[in-house]
Amino acid sequence: MSDVHLVYSPPRPSRKDFRIGILGGGFIVDECHLVSYRKAGLNPVAIASRSVEKAAGVAHRHAIPQVRASYDELLDDPSIEVLDIAVPPQHQPQWIHAACARGTVKGILAQKPLALGYAQAAEAVRACEQAGIALAVNQNMRYDPSVYAAKGLLQAGALGAPVFATLDMRAIPHWQPWQDGTGSASLWIMSIHHLDCMRYWFGDPDRVFCSTRSDPRTRFPHSDGICTTILEYDEGLRSVVIDDVWTGPAREGCPGDIRIDWRIEGLDGVAMGEIGWCREPYTTPSTLRYARKGDAQFHRFLPAESWFPDAFSGTMNQLLIALESGEEPAIGGRDNLRTIALVEAAALSAAERRMVAPSEIPCLNSAEAQP
Repeated sequence: MSDVHLVYSPPRPSRKDFRIGILGGGFIVDECHLVSYRKAGLNPVAIASRSVEKAAGVAHRHAIPQVRASYDELLDDPSIEVLDIAVPPQHQPQWIHAACARGTVKGILAQKPLALGYAQAAEAVRACEQAGIALAVNQNMRYDPSVYAAKGLLQAGALGAPVFATLDMRAIPHWQPWQDGTGSASLWIMSIHHLDCMRYWFGDPDRVFCSTRSDPRTRFPHSDGICTTILEYDEGLRSVVIDDVWTGPAREGCPGDIRIDWRIEGLDGVAMGEIGWCREPYTTPSTLRYARKGDAQFHRFLPAESWFPDAFSGTMNQLLIALESGEEPAIGGRDNLRTIALVEAAALSAAERRMVAPSEIPCLNSAEAQP
């Protein structure tokens, strides 16, 4: 059978000169956001961090013209059109509300998780709506080239009705100091990417069952270092997400097997990919291969792009496109509430050792929470 035209690069805005202000100066900003923004020709104009010295260093490396002495000083600048918030999730709602109180920016790109709980996340979404600010969430795995191309295969019906899907992470993430205090090593940090990916591909599951245990290596208190999550869909699809941040004693003298693999099996074909992350160097291009009934061999897809850092311009671009069109961002706040609810459902399932429907999460089906 003939090959399918794969699209792995998401759309870009017509206008690239939106004035972007950055809140935060950590690794994710320095090594991902700004690298990807500059590559895409976007326009970051100001940055603030808890440390002025850190902000100045990041500004110098990425040619950002203005360094603000504080987050408040940056928020007080009426020339900033788009706010890129990259602070720990336990502090992010505070700065979303602060921006909404000023009401000067047109759009906000928030980090995932939007908040460490559905109620706080919903409050942030409502605040942006009341202020007339477009809110998008940086669920950037959607714009990994293999994940994005797989969505195209599904939309084109190339694989037929989906039957079974898996996403298997065997990797040791770079833990951040702010995670100590969240109580989470995986569900709110890595699993949220993978659960959102399943939502992106297949929509909302009807039920979820999650089993967790602690990671022997991670020292801060947590119960979710290793997570296995089963997603059930009433039409028959089953998907399984494995998040393993232990990955064996790879840092204690054993050879490592570091990888993130995914697989989608449909009635008419199969697709599988590898997300190039957590390697040495820390990121490499992702891959995809697929085959359909009648194919003699797999079609292989080898993009030059990778998840980190290339996907980060995708999440900013979808917000800028929304500002141009006046429509909801592709990864808008309302949509992301359903990802937050899915993570909470997984956490509840693990705690109570039972299958949980995301609709059990308080407020998910209320009028205020409807997309």
